[in-house]
Amino acid sequence: MPTFRIKGLAGAPQLRGEVPVFGMKNAALPIMAASALIEGTTRLTNMPDIADVHAMARLLEGLGARVIVSAGDTEVDTKQLAGTVLDGPISKSMRASVLLTGPLLARHGSVSFPHPGGCVLGSRPIDIFVSGFEQLGAQYAEDGETYRLTAPRGLHGGEIFFRVPSVTGTETFMMAAVAANGPVTLVNAAMEPEVVATADFLRLCGARIDGVGTTTVTVYPSSLHAPSEDQPFAIIPDRIEAASFLILGAALGDDVRIVGAEPAHLSAVIEALRAMGVPLTISSSGIKVRAPERLLPYDIRTHEYPGFPTDAQAPMTVLLTQADGESSVTETIFDGRLNYTQELVRMGAAIQLWNPHKVTVRGRTALKARDIDGPDIRAGLAFVLAAAIADGESRVGNAHLVDRGYQRIEERLSALGLSIRREP
Repeated sequence: MPTFRIKGLAGAPQLRGEVPVFGMKNAALPIMAASALIEGTTRLTNMPDIADVHAMARLLEGLGARVIVSAGDTEVDTKQLAGTVLDGPISKSMRASVLLTGPLLARHGSVSFPHPGGCVLGSRPIDIFVSGFEQLGAQYAEDGETYRLTAPRGLHGGEIFFRVPSVTGTETFMMAAVAANGPVTLVNAAMEPEVVATADFLRLCGARIDGVGTTTVTVYPSSLHAPSEDQPFAIIPDRIEAASFLILGAALGDDVRIVGAEPAHLSAVIEALRAMGVPLTISSSGIKVRAPERLLPYDIRTHEYPGFPTDAQAPMTVLLTQADGESSVTETIFDGRLNYTQELVRMGAAIQLWNPHKVTVRGRTALKARDIDGPDIRAGLAFVLAAAIADGESRVGNAHLVDRGYQRIEERLSALGLSIRREP
């Protein structure tokens, strides 16, 4: 597996220059899945060139679609899409594969799939998908490791209540509901920008959806059409990528400018950094950030949007090791998302893990270079950040996991002055 070799800056704020933010992974994947609802060609721009996008393309191709991914643009032709069985190995490699269940069940009345995989983040059951589709009239069966949903007479209208807001669940049922025979209301729905972006794409294709961006979303039966050739859909900027770069700048920036971000999607992260004493300047040309002389401690509690994003929690925890005092991190979304902190302790961090949901971080501590393996996308990026802060040369393994969410990260960080290279 590829690794990153990183020569740390020993905490010295030396990074300078511009770093671009690319299209959002968590918006690109559901919108690619939504294209399966349409018998035609969809053009998408500002697409991130990442492993998960290519995996979703292979899933669609396995169903009969034609997908072309090139230089930030993606074309999905689903006129010949006829398959209803998701490829097992690919589906098990990323949880976003479950997004295709809604479009396939709506379009063909059937879908078979294995338990979706992806990052190891604790319990991530599929019961909300099964129970939700059953409420809309689908029938569910298991055959070994394969799940099957059928709705030969189509889906009917109804109401689905999420016991906790689910981004993937909201997107999946929103897609399926456009083909139901009556209105579908989603209660306690997720409000994330990627949910809004998915709805915007469906609306461009003719869907009628009310309440997106609130906790109650209503989807009405709609006849969809492919977007016109002169009307490609642009993927919104990746707010988690932007947050990661802001945190990097807060730790090691001399004069770093993040370009292409959407500040309105970053309010919780920006507020946290400002409370920690980080100088930020937001303008139409980007967000400037540099490391303060003294970084203040801060208590982080992850929450569904517009709260502090769970996907930015690991990089922020690394930053808290450089704050002058005691901070706490409370993870409210996933059970196993703080396990990576054990590796930061090996690097010299003073972190106490109290339970699967809370740690305290005492700083400021000098981090030392280590050879470590990233367990998932976000913790892998956090280890890259920790290695950049550390004194000495580190090896961060499982670079392929970071590739799932960050396009050519080593090239962009090298342009800021960090010594980072990829090794096979």
